Order: sequence, then structure tokens, then C-alpha cells
Amino acid sequence: MYVETEQPGRAERPTGNAERQPGSFGNQQAETGENRKSAWRGAWPSDRGTGMAGIYGEYADTLQKVMDQLIGELSDYNNEVREKTGDGIYEHLLGRVKSEESMREKCDRRGVPQTPESALRVMTDSIGLRVITRFIDDIYQIVTFLSKLPGVTLVQEKDYIRHAKPNGYRSYHVILDREVPYLDVDGRQPGHYYIEVQLRTIAMDSWASLEHQLKYKKDIGNEELIVKELKRCADELAGCDLSMQTIRNMIREEEN
Repeated sequence: MYVETEQPGRAERPTGNAERQPGSFGNQQAETGENRKSAWRGAWPSDRGTGMAGIYGEYADTLQKVMDQLIGELSDYNNEVREKTGDGIYEHLLGRVKSEESMREKCDRRGVPQTPESALRVMTDSIGLRVITRFIDDIYQIVTFLSKLPGVTLVQEKDYIRHAKPNGYRSYHVILDREVPYLDVDGRQPGHYYIEVQLRTIAMDSWASLEHQLKYKKDIGNEELIVKELKRCADELAGCDLSMQTIRNMIREEEN
């Protein structure tokens, strides 16, 4: 079930069982580049949970506020770019606070206690955003924008676009440290919260969703062939992304 609002960059919580799609961003709110609507969608298969109050302690509500702030800033930036160029900087934007169950499972895998300190300091993805663009250059432009936001420090960057993973995965990952006017788990105010941002083109995101389905599918008889085909498709899509970027650059040069 979807709950939508006309106000860009803001989303309401779902009022029923959210529709779940394979590979989607868990417990998420979305702000699209074209229709300017916001919505909550389904969860990642690993992000099923009954609530977020436990492992995040008193900081659960703050996580939502920190996420909403960044979504609002990106939405405003999208509007600004559209007014200048006629095109938004991204196609759509998804955000989620990692569910209680998923965070507890991750703490167990990492061998750390299930505490707010582990969830908010050892882990860096309690807040997650995924930004989907049409063109590769837009990804790097958004990363530059994020790095210049007040109170933001980029603590980690992984460029899987220029340096794709062996299986063909392409994306750009950044971890932000955001200073906000709220108490944090270390007792500081202003406090600091981590935000993980993944940026992909539409083509990269489609490929990643399909690869995600393969990863969680059991008893696939022709898995080796599928893996090879996925790698081939990833390389072809990467070429298409570069060609689309070149064409857009040529069009803009003619306009100028």
C-alpha cells in the first residue's frame, strides 16, 4: 500500500502492510524527479522488523529527523537544478532507517553487542539514502553537493563506477558524518550521525535489482550461466550509460 503526498521531499508513514519489491530500499520514503511526489514503499527482504525503538534507544526519532533533513535538502537542490536547466539532477530518491531486526542481525554478524552504541557508531548505515539518476555526471555532481552541505563530512567514498566490482556491480557509495542540533549516542549536542548514500544511474539500479534477486534465490540450476550473462549485461549497460552521457553533452553544447 502506498501513501503519497504532493509535498516534495516529505513522506508519510505507511498506514498498512507496505508492498514489498525485490531489491527495494527498506521501509523507505521516496521523492521522484518527474512527478514530484513522495511515497513509502516496501522493504528490502532483510529489513523486516516490528519497530525501531529498541536497538536505537532514545535516538530512534532523531534518525528520522536527520534523514528527513537530508531528503529535503536534496529535493530543494533538485528543484534548483531543474529551474536552471529544465532537468532535475536525479530521477528519484529513496530513504530508510534500518529496521530493528536488520540492525540486530548485522550486529550479530559483526560480533558486536546489540546496543545503540553499536548501531550508531560501529555501524554506519542506520540511515540510508539511494539516489537514482539518468546520467553518470549527475552522480558526481550530487556527491559534490553533499560534501558542501553545512555540518557534513565525507568519511568514506567508494567509486564502483570507475572501478566496478568483478561481478559487474556499479554504484557510488559515500558515508557522511552529519552534525545536527540533537543529542547523540556519545552524549554530544550538537551530535553526529552517520548516513550511507548510494548513487546509481537507472541502468545500474535495474542491474543491481536483478542481481539482488539472484543472490537470495535458492537452488538455481543454471546459476553459472546467469552470473556470466549478468556480467555481460553490466558491461553493455555501462557502455550505454557512457553513450547517453556523451549524447546529452553534445545536445547541451548545441544549446549553448
